[in-house]
Amino acid sequence: MNIKFNKTTGLVPAIIQDFRTLRVLMLGYMNEEAFSKTQKEGRVTFFSRSKNRLWTKGETSGNFLVVKDIITDCDDDTILIKAEPQGPTCHTGSTSCFKEETSKGFLYQLEQTVAQRIDDDDKDSYTNKLFKSGINKVAQKVGEEAVELVIEAKDSNDELFKNEAADLLYHFLILLKTKKVKLEDVEEVLFRRSEKSGR
Repeated sequence: MNIKFNKTTGLVPAIIQDFRTLRVLMLGYMNEEAFSKTQKEGRVTFFSRSKNRLWTKGETSGNFLVVKDIITDCDDDTILIKAEPQGPTCHTGSTSCFKEETSKGFLYQLEQTVAQRIDDDDKDSYTNKLFKSGINKVAQKVGEEAVELVIEAKDSNDELFKNEAADLLYHFLILLKTKKVKLEDVEEVLFRRSEKSGR
């Protein structure tokens, strides 16, 4: 990776993006030392222009940004880091420093919640109870939710239809967990199909 640090400042902008939702979380700046530390430790470290020192995001709050992938733009003078946030990114408590609280990408957060309830063996969790009932019950529940969605599609109540669609998606995530398949795996299949068909 041949990064072109600014000849005057020694810095490059670093855009941080949630690796699951692709939401832009923040923008910071890195010098060569910050970039090297980020690569070595797997946590995003910036060069703070106001403090004139290296600054690891989360060093005070504990809300680290765990590096998943690093790429550069076409001119090699801007870094894009795909990271897993360990809590809110912004000091205000917001998910993003751009104050972008949106439902887009929430399915990935929900997938994490489903996995956590199952992995933690939460005794009070409906999700965990359904998971523990086995693949046949989970698949049956997805089938039931699909039928309910189809029935609701024939009526004109959009709110009920959206709620049935949400129920289906939720149970689909439990089925994916049961099959040890991730949502991004299904996205990858659709992406490859799209590339082949040009659609």
